[in-house]
Amino acid sequence: MILIIFFFEWLSKSDNYGYLRLNTNLFMHLNVMVRYFVMAFIAAWCMGFSGLKAQLPEPMGSAAIFQELQKLKVVGSVLYIAAHPDDENNSLLPFLAKEKKYRTAYLSLTRGDGGQNLIGSEQGIDLGLIRTQELLAARKIDGSEQYFTSAYEFGFSKTSTETLSIWDKQKVLADMVWVIRKFQPDIIINRFPPDARAGHGHHASSAILSIEAFKAAADPNQFPEQLKMGVDIWQAKRLLWNTFNFGGANTTSENQLKINAGVFNSFLGQSYGEVGGEARSMHKSQGEGRPRRKGPLYEYFVTIAGDSAKTQLMDGVITDWSRFGNSGKMVEQKIDALIRDFQFVKPENAVPKLVELYRQIQSISMNAIWKDQKLSELSRLIAASSGLIAEATTEMEYAIPGEKLGIQFLINKRSEANINLLQIQLKSQGKIAFDSSMQLPLQNNNNFNFTYQYTIPANQPLSQPYWLASPMNDMGTFNVSDQHLIGLANSLPDFEASFTFTVYGETFNFRTPLQYKYVDLVRGELYEPLTVIPPVLVSLNKKVIISDLKTPDKKKIPQPDIQLQFKSNFTANSVPVKLGLRDDKNLLVSKDTTYNLVAGNIYPYSLPLSEVLKKKRGMQ
Repeated sequence: MILIIFFFEWLSKSDNYGYLRLNTNLFMHLNVMVRYFVMAFIAAWCMGFSGLKAQLPEPMGSAAIFQELQKLKVVGSVLYIAAHPDDENNSLLPFLAKEKKYRTAYLSLTRGDGGQNLIGSEQGIDLGLIRTQELLAARKIDGSEQYFTSAYEFGFSKTSTETLSIWDKQKVLADMVWVIRKFQPDIIINRFPPDARAGHGHHASSAILSIEAFKAAADPNQFPEQLKMGVDIWQAKRLLWNTFNFGGANTTSENQLKINAGVFNSFLGQSYGEVGGEARSMHKSQGEGRPRRKGPLYEYFVTIAGDSAKTQLMDGVITDWSRFGNSGKMVEQKIDALIRDFQFVKPENAVPKLVELYRQIQSISMNAIWKDQKLSELSRLIAASSGLIAEATTEMEYAIPGEKLGIQFLINKRSEANINLLQIQLKSQGKIAFDSSMQLPLQNNNNFNFTYQYTIPANQPLSQPYWLASPMNDMGTFNVSDQHLIGLANSLPDFEASFTFTVYGETFNFRTPLQYKYVDLVRGELYEPLTVIPPVLVSLNKKVIISDLKTPDKKKIPQPDIQLQFKSNFTANSVPVKLGLRDDKNLLVSKDTTYNLVAGNIYPYSLPLSEVLKKKRGMQ
């Protein structure tokens, strides 16, 4: 075994930024770049994959605002559980989220790392990154939320016994319990049964674990350490199985609970079968393009734990504000008045009453999860109704530790609503990187622009999907040490802007990630996540190098050179570079040189393998 050690040390503006080291086995089939360096690129590409690459700020017109006002009235929630991306029921989720107005989420145990890939060559964790974003693109369409456990899709598994012996069963179960305790669903729905009818081991295991999690989430003796970290025990009303008729198996029956999820939504101009077809088609790597189905779509359910559902999924669950007593009934009366008086051509007229409702909900005693959820929904409605936009962008595609980053803050209020800007902050890793206080009354449709030059700290962590930050302990589960990250679909943004406003005298804080904003000549203005990448990226030109080759007539073939290249992401003069090759014990060859580096340029670098092998033989 021979290891390459690539050493950088540079000075720029009298600051010593540090060094990078690359270790790779020359005689193994490796990814061309060490994962530590390429993950920032993968994350940047995949985190902008929704839609299928760039992200745009979501506008909310009057029709959407009105539907969100209707959703304010509903306090029911549903958690749907299955094994993989594309296992969810794409017509049922929008029916629950947009028709019934329940808070709806899909918990996928894995990120789909072991699936097929019809759109590229990525496999394993790289494919899992892509499929994560495909799920988020689907959720953007159907109005649901997305969660994951730390289970890794290691490939096809015939039985649940095999699956649960490879996954860390207790760890995955703990993750599911954590999500249930945080989300507090009124009901839980499984896509699969816990037996052979599920099709294969991962599917059946998702149901087996869901049944256990349904009970464990309500047991204070199960995973008690979670109860010290901001969650409480939670007992859902029931656990159902959404039976199916596909893949040659029909598990439905007319004596099961039956609902029609194919109804038409006049605000959307679509039925939920049409919405579901659009959402399903986001699973592009799996070739899941589907038609937009019209007409009735019947879904069937069997209760497998908890109180049985007779006539509807939420039997026995109070889903209006009477759930919170007389105070809740008074809140619902105000919501009814807002809906009754809503003016589609002047949504900003609702803002003063929305602010009054916000204050009222703040003052009443109610379930903390629902209070936070409804206050968050109200904040979005207030911003949307007043035409308020606040964004933080940069023209730099990547952030480089030690380099300057130009940030543009833009605020505009496109209405006559009474709003003042009080403060702008930039936060990174939970710390305030920039803070500016002001007292600025916002005028109707006037842009307020503010720029700031921020130097990225030399020790700024590189962008990294949180579930890949630590090596896996086994082949079945990712190793996530921060409990509060468990379940999240994406990593938290590296940089986040915080805007503080007063709206009719009430203080609101709106947060948004710092994003890369640019104009594409074909697609127009686009936004992508800003990622922190290393100052230098290093790769081998060849994945495998074979030595001591001979022709059929026994003549030796000259030893190849070891060819590397590195891309500089910063500009500096007289940067010392050192390349060394060593085996397990000894430094075999080292080479020193100096470069004048220009950001974006790629530089070749080579060493003759013959010298390395000669030195190695001399040491044996």
